[in-house]
Amino acid sequence: MLMGRSFQLWCYMVAPCFHLLLAGSGAPMLTVLVVRLDSAGDVLLAGPAIRAVAGPAIPGHAATRRVVLLAGPRGEQAARLLPGVDQILTWHCPWVDPEPDPVHQDEVLRITDRLRALDAGQAIILTSFHQDPLPTALLLRMAGISHITAACEDYPGSLLDVRHHLPETGLHEVERMLSVAAAAGFPAPEDTRLRLTTPLPDTTDTTTTGNPRVASLPETGYVVVHPGASVPARAPVPEACADYVKALAGEGWPVVVTGSPAERELTRQVAGEHGIDLGGRTDLATLAAVLSGAAVVVTGNTGPAHLAAAVDTPVVSLFAPTVPLERWRPWGVPHVVLGAQDAPCAGTRARICPVEGHPCLATVSSCQITGAVRSLAASTARSEARDEKGKWGFAYEDRDRLRARQPACGAGRR
Repeated sequence: MLMGRSFQLWCYMVAPCFHLLLAGSGAPMLTVLVVRLDSAGDVLLAGPAIRAVAGPAIPGHAATRRVVLLAGPRGEQAARLLPGVDQILTWHCPWVDPEPDPVHQDEVLRITDRLRALDAGQAIILTSFHQDPLPTALLLRMAGISHITAACEDYPGSLLDVRHHLPETGLHEVERMLSVAAAAGFPAPEDTRLRLTTPLPDTTDTTTTGNPRVASLPETGYVVVHPGASVPARAPVPEACADYVKALAGEGWPVVVTGSPAERELTRQVAGEHGIDLGGRTDLATLAAVLSGAAVVVTGNTGPAHLAAAVDTPVVSLFAPTVPLERWRPWGVPHVVLGAQDAPCAGTRARICPVEGHPCLATVSSCQITGAVRSLAASTARSEARDEKGKWGFAYEDRDRLRARQPACGAGRR
């Protein structure tokens, strides 16, 4: 069953007032542990829920909540960019990480001791729909945390205090995590978009970025193409990405190609003679700064899509349907989705493409990319988005229209 209507009303109406009263009453500091143990993109999507737990800043009052985020090593850089996080613990969790280490008793006891030392009053476990929170809940119980909330369909025994039920479909990951936070008594913030701590690194200053090539970028107005992905099945076709860069440059766009240190050869191939290759030259904070100066970002369903959304940059999403579009589409910014959502790989959660030729993305043409970039760059949605506060969804364009939009090919900007 879903949350009762009365409890929902309490979460949204009574709980905020209760926390405000606490703020002015000299109440002791409450430490809340939030757990999100997987990738950078997942941690970024947890940002609105973490801000809900942190609560609004109240002028003249000390904070009454201290938020500790337990993250995996893949999500640590993203965790350091999130507003509302007071402390970060990092642990390579063997039941969450896609490349897990063996389970060692000493490691489990070590993280248990670190968690016990927090003296956390409660914990919120944030997971995706396919993840089981109960092993993590057992770890937290061993650490002495007395109140634990998670979304869970399996019988939790005594591992959870709030067993939150969610619908199988219809929720974005951001909405899912906000709902779990609300079930724990922390209502959604007024602004539910993705956000980063500021200021970001100054990309024009080599003493900040340590990289002359980053400092040489135009201040604004370029297009970023990010050809890699943390999950290979979600990555666009490299040869196609090289064609996208060439086509965009042919329309007059400065094109920047980004990637991790492990993707240097990929970004070199994709940038070719027509793009600026930043492969391996940015950490996540500097990448965020680069994306914030872009007119549009072209990327697969991977962390940089959510990083772009966190800096209000429109996204052309090359979305492989191995995971549901409704759960992981770019959140809260104008975007165009390209890719065959009915491809045979749909819903498989495959990490390696199970279909020869990568048909879900191989069919996306350069013409579609340039059309999508023109469409997003020409719209006024981005400037409106800075003033519009999205609540529980897409404030800027209709979901169904965005889902169906496949830009027509035609003459471009020159």
